[in-house]
Amino acid sequence: MSIRIQLTLALLVAPSIVSAAGAFASEAILEGTVPREACIERHAQRRPFFGDLHVHTVLSLDASTMGTRNRPADAYRFARGEELGIQPYHSDGTPIRSIRLSRPLDFAAVTDHAELLGEWNTCNTPGLPGHDSWVCRVYRNYPRIAFFYMNYTSSQARRHDFCGEDGSICLAASRAPWTEIQEAAEQAYDRTASCSFTAFKAYEWTGGVGRTGNNFHRNVIFANDVVPDLPISFVDQPILTDFWASLGRSCSDAAHGCDVVVIPHNSNLSGGLMFQTERPDGTPIQADEARARARYEVMVEIMQHKGESECMLGVGTEDELCGFENLAMSSFAGRFMAFRAEPPMPRQFVRHILKVGLEQERRLGVNPFKFGIIASTDTHLGTPGHVNESADYPGHGGAGKPAEDELPVGFPDHLDFNPGGLAGLWAEENSRTSLFAAMKRKESFGTSGPRMVVRLFGGWSYSDDLCASPDFAKLGYTLGVPMGSDLMARPTADGPGPGPVFAVSALADPGVAGAPGTPLQRIQIIKGWLDEDGTHEAIYDVAGDPENGASVSLDTCEARGPNVRSLCSVWRDPDFDPAEPAFYYARVIENPTCRWSQRLCIASGAQCGDPGTLGKGLEPCCAEEHQPIIQERGWTSPIWYRPDQT
Repeated sequence: MSIRIQLTLALLVAPSIVSAAGAFASEAILEGTVPREACIERHAQRRPFFGDLHVHTVLSLDASTMGTRNRPADAYRFARGEELGIQPYHSDGTPIRSIRLSRPLDFAAVTDHAELLGEWNTCNTPGLPGHDSWVCRVYRNYPRIAFFYMNYTSSQARRHDFCGEDGSICLAASRAPWTEIQEAAEQAYDRTASCSFTAFKAYEWTGGVGRTGNNFHRNVIFANDVVPDLPISFVDQPILTDFWASLGRSCSDAAHGCDVVVIPHNSNLSGGLMFQTERPDGTPIQADEARARARYEVMVEIMQHKGESECMLGVGTEDELCGFENLAMSSFAGRFMAFRAEPPMPRQFVRHILKVGLEQERRLGVNPFKFGIIASTDTHLGTPGHVNESADYPGHGGAGKPAEDELPVGFPDHLDFNPGGLAGLWAEENSRTSLFAAMKRKESFGTSGPRMVVRLFGGWSYSDDLCASPDFAKLGYTLGVPMGSDLMARPTADGPGPGPVFAVSALADPGVAGAPGTPLQRIQIIKGWLDEDGTHEAIYDVAGDPENGASVSLDTCEARGPNVRSLCSVWRDPDFDPAEPAFYYARVIENPTCRWSQRLCIASGAQCGDPGTLGKGLEPCCAEEHQPIIQERGWTSPIWYRPDQT
């Protein structure tokens, strides 16, 4: 048996079999990787790790044109708990503002845009061919104009003239920033036995589709230090199927230890094109394409600072909690050009696409949309994990408000943007091998920012008192499967048989000294299924109380209500039909709290009944669309049931 096969089997065995430190295969087993010490702290039943898998720095052109100066190494220092300055800067180069995480992250990935790495380097490095081109002069003197023009060009899968006829000049210039990204990840990765922080080598494949600039973006996360010679960009491979094939040739099929996952993000701004079931010629996708997507796109980003992508009230669902951090437009272009703003559609949202996946599996025999769930920030300040709903929230840049030369007056970001979310991974230890394995098996969850701990198991024989057992996790694995998995075979093949049983638990964010986390309100199970009439969904409250009396003052943001720190439930599907394929995921809801925008309005003294208190830039405080109160949340990856699982 080969070493790589042995490692794969080690990752798939029941967690209770995994022993103490040193028994788990290290990255050193994989060909070409750098050795590391075995982690002292290991958890046979796995533990949650929190991180951010969507981070931009100055190496991303859009970040650099809005004043960001932080580099990949700075982003990782911030993720590990160090203070970091952000724009704008004084004339002597010192930052006007500095921020720090209240708690370090466990892992992160810098995902700078691959498309303009070479152009960015060319325009910033005197002496490189093209540095004196008119495009680079515009970039250096009128950065926001360059933001629109240069990004539009790359979204059309074209390079600028100074890149040469075959693009080789800019490809060569991209080598230095790609090397910097890799070296920063290597230096930040803790290879000592303390295993305090994991940094993944990564980048973003940033595509745009159609005249409205529908988002087609994917984050590309590598398993270890073995990566392609250059990142594969949208300019190089603008067809998604060709992009996957290139990843196969340069990484996952190259037999040198490379492995990769691809994470679509901001489907809420994709105009319905992020998850297509038809080819450009209008014919349906076939099984080979569905298999390729299922191989690479194992997770989806459900939440980030440019909106939530789970669902939207009135857009394919009547779920009352689908009115959380939604954007009113369906594409990036709608942010900047109102005449191109189009209303959202169901195909932009993850829940709808999970249902479409059931239809495609019935047709093709493979589900192309079998996604695990994460969330992240998409920060363009180089500040991973900065998700606090505070009055001094500085925004995240990118498509938000720039702060290159001075602080924005009033609101630091668009009203409908938010601080973003966090990714949660259940793993044995904080190492690349263990965390990446969690991504591959989809044992993941996302939150809208809080560090709540969410867990879901599914099976057929969990006892009603499982929540009271000290072996909750062990029995969850032994008698069933964790989130991200297919349910095991039904215990009876004939007749209606028993329905599936789900064990779900949630712990409130413990918070930090002086800032306790918010109590929990309820846990819900979201079910989607397919029958002869099409797809359907249902929402079940399974723990907690939606009428618990929790409230928050709009004047002071003081919260009131029961202090529920944990919830747990063993729930049986009362409407189970063994002939109908289905998926189930959990959604955990906190008590109400003030949104960052309301905290800013209170701190600024804005009172909507007194126009004299509305200083310049504070008009959004009284806008009709302002939602001052939110309920933060977390989402687990689904568990799937197939009728052939008998």
